[in-house]
Amino acid sequence: MDLTSWVILPFLLGSVGIYGLLKLLQRLRSSAYIQDAVVVITGATSGLGKECAKVFYEAGAQVVLCGRNEEGLKDVIKQLCLIRGGAMKFHKPHMVIFDLSDVEAVASAAREILHLVGKVDILINNAGVSYRGAIVDTKLSVDRTIMDTNYFGPVALTKVMDKTTAEGRTPEEVAQIVLRAVGERSKDVLVAGPLPTLAVYLRVLAPKLFFSLMAARAKKERKFKDS
Repeated sequence: MDLTSWVILPFLLGSVGIYGLLKLLQRLRSSAYIQDAVVVITGATSGLGKECAKVFYEAGAQVVLCGRNEEGLKDVIKQLCLIRGGAMKFHKPHMVIFDLSDVEAVASAAREILHLVGKVDILINNAGVSYRGAIVDTKLSVDRTIMDTNYFGPVALTKVMDKTTAEGRTPEEVAQIVLRAVGERSKDVLVAGPLPTLAVYLRVLAPKLFFSLMAARAKKERKFKDS
């Protein structure tokens, strides 16, 4: 082994050790965050939603399972209850039955979820439908169902108009921006104030910092509403 190898080898081993330690700390921090967190999962009767229910329940989260099939949700809850054992603290799983494509039902379900668990820490918008076929043969009703289930339903379940949204640009301001963009043949236009614009770029350049700031902001607003 030459002199270069004697110098590089300890450096590599040290780097691997530090990386492993950082990953371990990250995993412990992640486990602490999930423990006792309220996790709402849509489309929880099968597939990815069902598996998410299992892993979050095993990690100590309080899960709320959502879907259209009552018997399917009950079956998943039975499977979760079989996991119990050992020193791990398990929360009672809940289920809320609703059709994500029915926006009014979604609003009612959101109120029921808050009544059951009081808050939502993590929302997993897993439910969705897909369709394969030629566009000329696809009925408009199919397009509506897909958009209601895959877009409007999750948006309705997620949305509280916050201060930033309420204080957005006026229609008059946006109209002027659109006019200028068309005149200048701009391909991409960001219609936002200085801080939202900064947030957009921050999400691309430093996503971890962006989500940390967003989480802190949401926590601050929640405390303000509760006070």
